[in-house]
Amino acid sequence: MKCPFCNADETHVLESRAIEDGRVIRRRRKCIKCKKRFTTYESIKKSVLWVVKKSGNREPFDKEKIKRGILRAIEKRPVSLDLVNDIVDQVEREMLKKEKEEVPSRWIGNEVLKRLIKIDRVAWLRFASVYLEFEELKDFENAIIKKK
Repeated sequence: MKCPFCNADETHVLESRAIEDGRVIRRRRKCIKCKKRFTTYESIKKSVLWVVKKSGNREPFDKEKIKRGILRAIEKRPVSLDLVNDIVDQVEREMLKKEKEEVPSRWIGNEVLKRLIKIDRVAWLRFASVYLEFEELKDFENAIIKKK
């Protein structure tokens, strides 16, 4: 690590501490040449994930957008916010495992549906009705019959 004061190549780490739930390492350093101290932060650089919409448009992956959709589906249902956050985190982890920069929105919706049905079938149906664009009562009936 180069010293920000004298640009020397050699520094000594005085202290390291995990912060932000272990996602970041804070290091207190001292330059061997000029003896000045400074702090650095080390974190994993996440690759930018893109979502390919049905229209073919691309947009950056947004965890909050998925979370909002799930929150609408679980409204007045006995599902905790922690469970919602877990679903969103699981979907993001699965995206990162694919090692692709672009993921179809359909894949994301299916991943959310797979997890919601195990938690709350009403929330699953609500999410499916928006995601799968139900237009008529028979769409709801067909979805319910398929999942019995």
